[in-house]
Amino acid sequence: MNRRTFATGGTGLLLAAGALAAGATSPGAFAQVTAPTTPGAAGPRWATSWAASVQGPYPTGNPSAQPDQRFAFPDPAEGARDQTLRLVLRPTVWGPQARLRFSNAFGTRPLVLDGVHAGLQLGGATLVPGSNRPVRFGGQDSVTIPPGGQVWSDPVELPFAADPAAALLAGRKLAVSFHVAGGSGPMTWHAKALQTSYATPPGAGAHGAEEGEQSFAFSTASWFFLDAVDMMAPSGTPVIVGFGDSITDGTASTMNGDDRWPDVLWRRLVASAGRPVAVVNAGIGGNQVAGPASYGPTAPFAGGPSALARLERDVLSLSGVTTVIWLEGINDFSKNGNATLEAVRDGMQQGVKRLREGIPGVRVIGATVTTALGSSSAAHGHAEQDEKRKALNAFIRDSGTFDGVADFDAAVLDPASGGLRAEMVPESTTGGPGDKLHPNRAGYLAMANSIDLRMLLGR
Repeated sequence: MNRRTFATGGTGLLLAAGALAAGATSPGAFAQVTAPTTPGAAGPRWATSWAASVQGPYPTGNPSAQPDQRFAFPDPAEGARDQTLRLVLRPTVWGPQARLRFSNAFGTRPLVLDGVHAGLQLGGATLVPGSNRPVRFGGQDSVTIPPGGQVWSDPVELPFAADPAAALLAGRKLAVSFHVAGGSGPMTWHAKALQTSYATPPGAGAHGAEEGEQSFAFSTASWFFLDAVDMMAPSGTPVIVGFGDSITDGTASTMNGDDRWPDVLWRRLVASAGRPVAVVNAGIGGNQVAGPASYGPTAPFAGGPSALARLERDVLSLSGVTTVIWLEGINDFSKNGNATLEAVRDGMQQGVKRLREGIPGVRVIGATVTTALGSSSAAHGHAEQDEKRKALNAFIRDSGTFDGVADFDAAVLDPASGGLRAEMVPESTTGGPGDKLHPNRAGYLAMANSIDLRMLLGR
C-alpha cells in the first residue's frame, strides 16, 4: 500500500492543518485552504457541484431520521475503526473529471484514508457495474489528514460522465467510498444529510472497490469526512450556494426526496437555464449568524460553528461561486441564542463584506427569515423572537446591503395567524404534526418557486 502524509500540499492536493489542530476555539480559528488551481479561464474549470458543511465531533449535531448508529460506530471517541463508508450524494453538475475534499476539521488525531473510490449509484449501496473508479492523492492511494486539516484529491476520470450534458445524468447520485485505516478518533461530520448512506461493520477492512452492497450492513442519515465535490465544467458555469441553518439544511423535508429549497431551486434552473448550473447546500441545522463565541473539538455546539466562523471554509474556499443566498437569524433570536438584533444585523453586514472581498463580482442575496410563531419547540415561537425576526427582515429588504432579496417569509406566511401556512406545517420526513418552525415539502417548494431566477443568473 502506498501511503503519504501531506502537511502543506502536494500534486493534485491542497491541505491546511490550522489553529483547530492546536486546540484553538476562536470563531475564526479554522484552517485556511487556498483555492485549488484551475485551468485557464477560456477552458473548462472546476466548479463545486456538491457540498456539506462539516461540524462535530460526532454525535454533536441535529440529524434527522437517523438510524441507530451504535453498531456502526459503537464508541464516538474511537469513531470509525478499520471500516469502509459509502456516502451517497447528488452532484448538481456532472463533468468528465471530479475531485473530492475530505475534512478532519474537528478531529483530534490524524485521519488515515485509503481505498477511496467514486462510482455511480445503482440503488442502495450498489453501484452501476463498471462505474467505480479509484481516487488518489498526490498519486498515492492513501492520505493522512492531520487534525484541523482538509485535503483535495487528485482529479479522477468519470467515463460515465464523459458527456456531462447528457440529460439522463441529471439527478443521478454519486457514491464515494473510503476506508478508515485504524481508528479515526472523533469524527468530523454533517449531521443532517437527509440522504441514506452506508457503512461496513467496524473491523471489516477496505471494501471501497466493491460494486455490490453485501459488505455494507449499516445505514446512516449523515455524511462523514467528505465535505465537497468539484466537477470539471464549462467556464462560466454558475455556482449558487445556499448558506444557512436547518431551513436550508432541509429539516422536515422528505428523507431521500431531495426537496429542500436549494434542491427545488436547482431543478427550476435545470429546466430554464439552458446550461449547467450548480446549486450547493451550505446549511447546518441549528446554525447562528453570531454565535457561539467559540467552537472546537472540545467545545462543540449542536448548531455548528457560527456563520461568520465557517464562511471561509463553507463558501469562500469553494470553486467558482457566483451567487450566495443567505437565510439565517431565527436561531440567533431563539432562547438558545438570545442575540440582539444589532448583533445579527452587524454580523450579516460583516459577512457580506467578506464575501465581496473574497469573491469579486459575487451576488449576495438576502433571504427573509421565515416565521416560527407558535412553534412547539421550547426555544422558538415566542413573541420577542418574532419581533426581532420582523425587524431583521426589514433590514434585509430595505438596507441595500444585499444585491437582491428572496422573500421566503412572504412565500410561507399565513397573515391571519402570523405563523406558517397550515399546509406547510406537517412533517414530511418522519410524519407527525410538525413544529411550526420548519416548513415541509410544500413550504420549501413555495420558497424556491418564489425566487426570481434572473436575480441569480444576471439575466
